[in-house]
Amino acid sequence: MPSFVIPEKCDGCKALDKTACQYICPNDLMVLNKEIMKAYNREPEMCWECYNCVKICPTQAIEVRGYADFVPMGASVLPMRSSDSILWTVKFRNGMVKRFKFPTRTTEEGKAQPNGGYATAQDDLNSEALAQEPEALRLKEVYTIK
Repeated sequence: MPSFVIPEKCDGCKALDKTACQYICPNDLMVLNKEIMKAYNREPEMCWECYNCVKICPTQAIEVRGYADFVPMGASVLPMRSSDSILWTVKFRNGMVKRFKFPTRTTEEGKAQPNGGYATAQDDLNSEALAQEPEALRLKEVYTIK
């Protein structure tokens, strides 16, 4: 279900050149209407529900339409972002509410190792080994057809 902007809540990220949702959308769907300074999803049918725009919106003005099997019956899923975590509030069809809190980072900013600390075969493009092999497989060597 595609994301949509609630115009009453959207402030266009305070009239900056680019909104937070524009910056984060991996499919470049979110745009800013500069006449009214509100963001919107220009191609809802292309939204792949990554929730990036929902999670990053500072005014919580973006929601994702829920699936037809639960939304008409009163269910909802709402994220609330803080500086270090995201709190998801899930309201089920029967009225039960649950909250789930997840950290936004598991490592200190700038400290994550892209290769997980393993040696890679980046220098040898002809190698049949994938990144982190054979160490991640706990092998002495990767077996190949010779």
